[in-house]
Order: sequence, then C-alpha cells, then structure tokens
Amino acid sequence: MLVYHKTIESIKRQLIFIKTKRPAKYQEIVRFEDKNGNSYLGQVLECGEGYALVQFFESTQGIGLENIKAEFLGKTLEFPVSEEVLGRVFDGLGRPIDGKGEIFAKESRDINGFAINPSAREYPEDFIQTGFSSIDVLNTLVRGQKLPIFSGAGLPHNKLAIDIARQAKVLKEKEKFSLVFGAMGITFEEAQEFKKAFEESGAIFRSVLFLNLADDPVIERIALPRFALTCAEYLAFDLNYQVLVILTDMTNYAEALREIANAREEVPGRRGYPGYLYTDLATIYERAGKIKGKKGSITQIPILTMPEDDKTHPIPDLTGYITEGQIILSRELHQKGIYPPIDVLQSLSRLRDRGIGEGKTREEHPRIANQLFASFAKGKEIQALSAILGEESLTEIDRKYLQLVKKFEEEFVNQKTSRSIFESLDRGWEILRILPPQELKRLKEKDIEKYYYGRS
Repeated sequence: MLVYHKTIESIKRQLIFIKTKRPAKYQEIVRFEDKNGNSYLGQVLECGEGYALVQFFESTQGIGLENIKAEFLGKTLEFPVSEEVLGRVFDGLGRPIDGKGEIFAKESRDINGFAINPSAREYPEDFIQTGFSSIDVLNTLVRGQKLPIFSGAGLPHNKLAIDIARQAKVLKEKEKFSLVFGAMGITFEEAQEFKKAFEESGAIFRSVLFLNLADDPVIERIALPRFALTCAEYLAFDLNYQVLVILTDMTNYAEALREIANAREEVPGRRGYPGYLYTDLATIYERAGKIKGKKGSITQIPILTMPEDDKTHPIPDLTGYITEGQIILSRELHQKGIYPPIDVLQSLSRLRDRGIGEGKTREEHPRIANQLFASFAKGKEIQALSAILGEESLTEIDRKYLQLVKKFEEEFVNQKTSRSIFESLDRGWEILRILPPQELKRLKEKDIEKYYYGRS
C-alpha cells in the first residue's frame, strides 16, 4: 500500500522521517517514487508507533517533499545465493556491476545474518597458506580464524590484500577454496586496480568481489560486509567451500557508522563513534568460523587503517578485543623498502599453534617459529644497545645477532614472490644458521641435526 507525500515530514541529508499508517519493521526496505516516476530505495533505521526513520540509499539532492510517495515492501535487503556468483563483481548493495547481467538464483537470503552460536562452533585448527613467510611461519592464519591487519595511511595494505587474495590456498588439494573480497570507501582508481589484479591473475574465477566507491551512498558501506558475508556463508556452509573473506577498509565502515549516528543525533561515544560500535563490529567479525558437522569454513582478514598510527584508537582497539590476534604493518620497515612491512614482534596470531606442526605443516614448525621470534627479539635489543654504547662494545655473538636482524628483515620478511610454507621454513633455517647451535635453545636436538646440519 502506498503512503503519499503528506506523511513525509522531513528530509535531512539522507534521512527521511515518515509518518506511517501501518507499523514499519526495523531494516525494512522502502521504495520511493517521485512525480517523474523515478524510483529510489531506502531502509528503515528506526521505527515506532506511527513513524519510521528511513536511510536513503542514494543522494537526496533535488528531491523535495512534494509529490513523492513511499511504499514499505515488507522485506529486508537480500542477496541471491548461487554458485554462479563466483567470478562476479557487485556494488555495495549486491547489484552486479561487471556487465554480465543479473544473478538468477533459486533463493535469496537476508543479509542480516547472525553470529555463529558458540556451542555450534568447531575450534579452528587447519592451516591456510598466504604465501608470506612472516605470516605463514610466525603469525599463522588458521581456517575459521579472524585475523585483522592493522595498517596506517600510506602503507601498502591494498597491495597486501591483493597479494593474499591471489596467493592464499589450503594445502589439501581435494578441498574447494574460494575468496570473497569486499572493499569499502575506495577510489575509482583503486576499484579498477582491484578488478584488474583479480582478472590478470586468474583469481577472479574463484572469487566474488563487492566494491563500494568513496562517492557512493554511506549506507552502502554499512551493507557491503553483510552482503559479502551472506555470500560467504552460502559458499561455506551450503556448498562446502573453504572461504577466505577479506574486508578493507573497516575504518571507512566505522566512519560511515559514525556519520549515520550523527545524522540521527545519537549521543556519541569515544572519538564521536556510536556507543554500539563494539557490538556492531562483532556482528561482522563473529560470522566467521567453523560449524560442527559442516565441511566448509569462513576465515576473515579485516583490514583497517589506524588514524595517526594509534593502536588505542577505538576501531583497532575494539577490533583487537573481538578477533584472534593482529598483523601490524610497520612504517619504519616500509621506509626501508621492505615488503610486506610486517612488524613480527608486534603482530600475533592467537591460534597459530592450533594450525601448525606435524600433519599440518612440518613437525618443527612451532619450535622454529618460537626460535625465530626469540632470536630476532634479542637481536633488536642488541641493536638498540649498540646505538647507545657503540659497536666496539659488542661481543662476537652480539655481532652475529645483528647480522641475523639484517638478514631476517631483508631476506625473510621482505619478499618479491610467493613462497610455500616449506620454502618459508627452509629460509628460516638459513637465518638461524648465522648463530651457533648452542644459541638455539628453543629447538630440539633432532631439529638441529635434521635441518641445521642437514643430517636426515
């Protein structure tokens, strides 16, 4: 039933206040039609007896109160789920933008899914290879994990996202692997770069892309991760895919949430963000995981840029509480020309030890990871000490640790091409051979015999 223009009380930015003749539903879709027959869509953000506050999906510029009518459609945003979505590109509202036509699916699903019930979760414990030694060996990504990347303005997080998307794989050949990539608030040039990279590498055929441009409506940035995760849930839990979801940039998502909250004149929380920012982020992050009895899984890599490189900013701070670790990019390493500029001492994967070791990667993986961490950390301490006391105060062993730090950054963290986990582990042994075996106290004798000396 159409509700005519007399019931539309006001238009403020992209918010429209409507007096309704029937109860509206939260997140219900509203279709508007102007006097020229043009249609627009919106979504109910707030409702009560006799009124609804609707967020417009497009600009309200040029739209007045006169001769505009609204129709409440009685449904929420939905995404057509089908295996045909693989290889396709969508906008922030799940509409195809690749020129290949609509998706004709037997089923459409509400994008406002739920977090996985803790009692139904299966503990993540399978390795996912990203192709980067500093992640695969030291801060391992485990299937079903939420492992965010904390970056900063000007750092190459977009390139890292593309490279992980191209290189990521599961080691078990019989398992189906796919990728869902969502980008929010990006420029037109960045969108073209993402599409080109996926197409040229061939990764597009196992991927689904959702792209929202900076000049697209703010509400699209709120909806995009939910479209992406609805798609991922179908691929994982209906079609048994191992799905990796990459979402960039979650800071743009949070900024959009703040903009809408300010337009609604809500009481602001920390740094002006809404008080429910933690809860809202959790509705996205907690849709990743493994479910008992299901073969598929959803692994998440949310990427966010820390304003002023501040880890205590609400977005990285709250994200850290919800997720299982973080990969932190270093501005210092980036200035040295090291890619990816991952600060391994500041980074952490809380589920690392569940996804590595015998039968998953290699038997000595947990021990060599601990040894590399310990040796590099000691080398950095000696480096700081030598800057104060001078290199002439260092012992011969101290100098070897300084050599290890240099080689570790330039030949282990820094890499031009993808490496398998086994190549990465072998490179780790090359680094450790700088030190005498008596310094390798976190390794077993059999590890040293087999990999340090090469005696089988």
